[in-house]
Amino acid sequence: MNTVRIFFFLLFISSLTLGQESLDTIPQLNWIPTYKEALKRAKKEDKPVLIYFKGSDWCGPCKIIERDLFGTKKFTDLAKSELIMLEVDIPRDMTILSPEKLRDNLTVKQKYRVKKFPTLLFVNHRGRKIDVKSGYILTEYYFPFIQSVIYKYKKS
Repeated sequence: MNTVRIFFFLLFISSLTLGQESLDTIPQLNWIPTYKEALKRAKKEDKPVLIYFKGSDWCGPCKIIERDLFGTKKFTDLAKSELIMLEVDIPRDMTILSPEKLRDNLTVKQKYRVKKFPTLLFVNHRGRKIDVKSGYILTEYYFPFIQSVIYKYKKS
C-alpha cells in the first residue's frame, strides 16, 4: 500500500515540475496596461480589443487558459497581428496590484458587468461589445471563437 502511495506522490510531483517547465517557456503577449490605452491603440491599429478577466491568485481555469491558449505560439502569432490585449485581474489579495491598476480593473469589470471568470470579452475602439465567452470551456473551442470574432470585426 505504501508503495502505491509513493508512486502516486512521485507522479504528482513530476507532473507539477513538468507543468512549471512549460510555464517558463510561454510566449510573451503584449498586454496593454490600461483600458483607455487599449481603446486608443485599437482605434489607431483598427483591431478589436480582447479583454481577459481573470483572478490571478484564485482562478484555476484562468491558469489553464493562460497555459493552453495564451501560452501557444499559434495564439501569440494571432494576437500580435490581429488583437489588442488587455488583462483585467481581479485577485482576492488586492495588494497584488497597484491601487491605480486595481481601480482601472474594477471599473472595467463593473462597466461590462463581468461576474464569471475567466471571461474573454471583445470590444471595438469605442468600448462597444462585439462578443463574449464567460466561464471555462475546453481550450480548443476558444481559438475558433476568437477567429470568428476577428472575422466579424473586419467585416463590419
